[in-house]
Amino acid sequence: MSTQTISASNLRSSLADALDAVDADNILIITRRGKKERAIVDLDKLEDLLAASNPAYLRKIKEARDSKEYLSHEDVFGTI
Repeated sequence: MSTQTISASNLRSSLADALDAVDADNILIITRRGKKERAIVDLDKLEDLLAASNPAYLRKIKEARDSKEYLSHEDVFGTI
């Protein structure tokens, strides 16, 4: 996984290119006044990170797989 850094002012002028650079292997760090403030992350990567940090989420996935039951996004994520 790699990261790229862009200032908020440069992001405003090149949003489309910045979004194109974000994928499962690339995270875009946004800076303000030289300080890292935010990040733009690929949606699949975000879901992986949420899953890895949430034991209840992982348990629900395992239970669904074991029972061959399909769950909606809301059933799995709740009000995250």
